[in-house]
Amino acid sequence: MNLVLDIAWTHVRTRARQTLVAIAGVATGVGFSIMMAALMEGSQDDFIKTLVNALPHISISDERSRPTLQPGEEAFSAAEIHGLTPAVRRRGIKNPMATMAALEAWVPGAVTPSVQSKGLLRYAGRDVAVSITGIDPRTEGKVSALIAQMRQGSLPALYRATNAIILGDRLADKLSAKVGANLTIAGSGTIRINGTVVGTFHSGMRQIDENSAYVLMKTAQILENQTGLVNEIRVRLADAMAARDVAQQIAAETGYKSVSWQEAQEDLLSTIQVRNILMYTIVGAILLVAAFGTYNIISTITHEKARDIAIMKSLGFNERTVRRIFVIEALLIGFVGAAFGWALGYLLCRGLGTVEIRTPFSDFNYLPLAYTIRHYLLATLVALVSSMVAGYFPARRAAGVHPVEIIRGAT
Repeated sequence: MNLVLDIAWTHVRTRARQTLVAIAGVATGVGFSIMMAALMEGSQDDFIKTLVNALPHISISDERSRPTLQPGEEAFSAAEIHGLTPAVRRRGIKNPMATMAALEAWVPGAVTPSVQSKGLLRYAGRDVAVSITGIDPRTEGKVSALIAQMRQGSLPALYRATNAIILGDRLADKLSAKVGANLTIAGSGTIRINGTVVGTFHSGMRQIDENSAYVLMKTAQILENQTGLVNEIRVRLADAMAARDVAQQIAAETGYKSVSWQEAQEDLLSTIQVRNILMYTIVGAILLVAAFGTYNIISTITHEKARDIAIMKSLGFNERTVRRIFVIEALLIGFVGAAFGWALGYLLCRGLGTVEIRTPFSDFNYLPLAYTIRHYLLATLVALVSSMVAGYFPARRAAGVHPVEIIRGAT
């Protein structure tokens, strides 16, 4: 085995120009495939992170997942009642504090109550319809990224003014309302209250920044004309990807409709799946082209060493040993090329990471990149497999020819 390795190393070392060309081909394919995979996966991860931070992982509304059983249905198994509308229906989640306490006992994350309301903001002659969320500033930071998203003011500022309100920055621009501005908030029915802008936030999602506002829970309850109302419980999990399963368990336990962020954004996630297929297709195409290039270079080198094969066979080397020599040569080239490809891919990623992007449609300043060992290992695996195949088949064909025919053809 030492002799086989020595011959393979001698071939690689003495044909420096051919070896360097082969190594450069492998390194280029590996490096650019790493760069493309990092760029596409990084942009996807950044988008999902923004989406997850902008929404609660799970929203529990006061809508029942199934109608409440009536006394007649409970008394008689054959009875079924449909379409019954009570004369007076009190909105909101029943016993919200008890429900939250039950959830906190097993849900792996944080839980907070809120009041969802629709309203109309009037300022300087402009009327804008908005979604108003009543929150508890003391627990809001546990379930959302609102604290980090604040551009002006802070959440505790909601306590410092009567009917204080925090606006999305795009909504504030639409109203031309600054911090400290007094505006009119119209709720359900004929309820009108005067509010004070105490801050602005920026989530990075245009729809949210243009149409959302936050107030204290008691202010939202006034707008809904119902004291003590809690019509939504929001949950943030330690593992955001487990939201769908946890939401189903919450719905089964509480009887209220529970929606995970994946369900709320199914259309976007479907688009991401299509984008994933596109990403892997592009990266696979780059690796395939690199594999063909590697095969072409190494097979050419093997063909040029046909005379060496004849000499080795005339000295008593069998076909299996000859093939092993050239496969080892190809793997050496593949390993070295992959190592240089790692360095090239990392440098390309670092270079792309410094490119500043300025666009009115995005808040990202630099290209998001995903640095993961998976990209490097995948590119290396393809490079080694293509190198081994490139060394095996030409050597197998050449090793099967009689030495005399090789020498006669080479002269």
